[in-house]
Amino acid sequence: MALLALSMQAGAADTLKIGEFNSYKTQAAFLEPYRQAMELAVEEINKEGGINGKQVELVIRDDNSNTGDAVRAVGELLARDKVDVLMGGFLSNVGLAVADYAGHKKVFYLAGEPLTDAITWSQGNPYTFRLRASTYMQVAMLVEEALKMNRKRWALVYPNYEYGQSAVRTFKALMQQRQPDIEFVAEIATPLGKVDASNVVQALADAKPDAMFNALFAADLAKFVRAGSQRHFFDGLDVVSLLSGEPEYLDPLGDETPVGWVVTGYPWYAIDTPEHDRFLKAYQDRFNDYPRLGSIVGYTAVKSLAEGIRKAGSTDSEALVKAFEGLELMSPFGPITYRASDHQATIGAYVGKLGIKDGKGIMVDFRYVDGADVLPSDEEVARLRPAR
Repeated sequence: MALLALSMQAGAADTLKIGEFNSYKTQAAFLEPYRQAMELAVEEINKEGGINGKQVELVIRDDNSNTGDAVRAVGELLARDKVDVLMGGFLSNVGLAVADYAGHKKVFYLAGEPLTDAITWSQGNPYTFRLRASTYMQVAMLVEEALKMNRKRWALVYPNYEYGQSAVRTFKALMQQRQPDIEFVAEIATPLGKVDASNVVQALADAKPDAMFNALFAADLAKFVRAGSQRHFFDGLDVVSLLSGEPEYLDPLGDETPVGWVVTGYPWYAIDTPEHDRFLKAYQDRFNDYPRLGSIVGYTAVKSLAEGIRKAGSTDSEALVKAFEGLELMSPFGPITYRASDHQATIGAYVGKLGIKDGKGIMVDFRYVDGADVLPSDEEVARLRPAR
């Protein structure tokens, strides 16, 4: 028994555990590719000798899209599973709850996906970093396109929780700064995952907008597009739509894809860069499938942890915070940096229009926008974040 105990202790000492929590049951379209890409990143890291000589292991928990469940899952990962480092989160409210927990417990936390601006700004803390381009960053990209439309009467539709509320606040503020005569003639917040699409479309149509900002996603987006198309609501309407070019949400639309919408997304089939080519080949070889945006997030989050831990020389939270401030690495989207001022990564997003090819929705006329080009300056961030 003593020999077995020693063997188990040695095995644990040679393993670095990444504790990851997420909404796998409720957001499978995004998070199954995300999970696959995490596994790919771990396999690559281990094949190259691990991190600081240790093989990497993923320990995953489901948070059920619930803040209480998420905090409990994180507590179990740290106390029972003895994970060395923490990452994860999908919904913004869940990410904020875990970030608050990490700040109070002084535990390093890498939020891969939660988009809320609060996680790095108004509710930011020294122990939380975020990978994904934030709500502010992606909305700012769309605002540049919205201004070119030169439309005055705008309608707004979004899911009624932190992400959607944040997206609309940012869109309204940025548009009013640049186009003072803008009018917001309708603003509809829908329950997440429970959109009453027909009534929403009718209410929007009654307001007679000439342009629309949409932040719905997943099944809510598909229902909304179907109802709007059936009523010809989108005919002649300029639309900017957050996240709608992501394969997770675009693929289900098929030939119902609303052609011409300006979106942020991931045109994996048409990106021609060495770093993306390498990732695409590795992902397709491993899973016999194409990547989604979730794949980019999962893969890059694990690679970020690897680089940060190597730089820190340990998984100590204080050391990791110092290592991540200014951390640089290569992602499938190109080089990124975690800013010291707000702990936000500079990974960007693709902006383009929706089209249809062979019965499937695609992005056309797209361009990559570097996240660094749409982030506030360090001086502005100092006013947004709590005093440290």
